[in-house]
Amino acid sequence: MCQFCHQHGEGKKWYLQAKNYSDDLLSDVRRRKFITEFASDSDKLSKAVEGMEKLDKAPAFIAGIIRRLVTRKQKKIHFGQVIPIEDIEQILSFVNNVTRVACICRHMTLGKEKRYCYGFSVSPDGGSLAKLMDGLDNSFYKGPDVGAMETLGKAEALEALRGHEKEGLCHTIWTFVTPFIGGVCNCDRADCLAMRCTITHRTPVMFRGEWVARVDADKCKGCRNCMRFCQFGALSYSASNCKVVVDQTKCYGCGTCRAGCASDAITLLDRKAVPAVANLWE
Repeated sequence: MCQFCHQHGEGKKWYLQAKNYSDDLLSDVRRRKFITEFASDSDKLSKAVEGMEKLDKAPAFIAGIIRRLVTRKQKKIHFGQVIPIEDIEQILSFVNNVTRVACICRHMTLGKEKRYCYGFSVSPDGGSLAKLMDGLDNSFYKGPDVGAMETLGKAEALEALRGHEKEGLCHTIWTFVTPFIGGVCNCDRADCLAMRCTITHRTPVMFRGEWVARVDADKCKGCRNCMRFCQFGALSYSASNCKVVVDQTKCYGCGTCRAGCASDAITLLDRKAVPAVANLWE
């Protein structure tokens, strides 16, 4: 289990604990303020990205220290962890409200509204989080045809999330002042600022999942279609064997690669059962 499970899940998967989605955590004034500022002020994210680009040019020793400090801070404030669709199904079994909102990263990188973010709440009406978000006077959340927040049924949400996998997007769960979980985003390396920060700028704010991929060589047809779906560069092709192989040290365990495999050759293994990566989370 990852450190978050030990700290916030009593040794169980922390994101499968209903208490981490509860309104009780939103009584914290600091948390409510953070959510409001995060959703309303995209300039902070823009400046953070500029800071990462400058950090890449800094001396390695100094950059290393700053990266560790940033990661430590984000674990306390706002971090993501990769999860597969199976875990999302389990989350949907106990939450009582799902809302879809525009992704702030896509707003910044594409200048468009892309509704790739899903808020989860154990309250039937979305609870305090829905009221907080719906009360924001920010044009970023206002689409041309729908309101700021779309309420979805669980089956509808699951279908949409499966559709994002077919687009090659990776599911991630996010905190807003840890351990409160606000919901799930669907990320790619081109447009997701957190993934860029983690992979491109080597400053982890998004962490590996509880799983790791495995390719069954007997089933693999060597079509390489799965490679298009991997956002982490964990899949490669063996020209000698005409098979795809997984570098498990690079795999984040999202399982999105399975959406590109027609021969059902890819499965997910429990990370702790794979000694080489059992303790690899960043």
